[in-house]
Amino acid sequence: MNNLLTLSYWFNLRPEILNSTAQKIFIGGLVLLLIVAIIVLLTKKRGGLYHGWLKRIYSFSLSNLIIGLILLFFNYEAVPFLSARFWVGLWALIMLIWLIFIFRSLKNIPRIKQQSAKEKELKKYLP
Repeated sequence: MNNLLTLSYWFNLRPEILNSTAQKIFIGGLVLLLIVAIIVLLTKKRGGLYHGWLKRIYSFSLSNLIIGLILLFFNYEAVPFLSARFWVGLWALIMLIWLIFIFRSLKNIPRIKQQSAKEKELKKYLP
């Protein structure tokens, strides 16, 4: 665990491959992203109020699944620069920022719901 806090671990351009436990955790995260993508794909077809939010979650999970598979491949093949640990750290930081923006967009749903109710009320009087 002490190794995670050193700069030489994160910025080593020729890192060793992941140990079996770390590789299993990484693959587990990728499987979780795949499961989320499949579930969202099946539920976003219904449409509704959360359709835009579900599209964002789907694109998030599918994009990060592909990036994670590429990073796992580079680590497995021990490609010198592309298997560096800072790519995983940068990827995790970008995922976190992306999730923050996705959940911020979730705050707009009550406003959209209210506008939809107003439009529905107005349309019942129009032919």
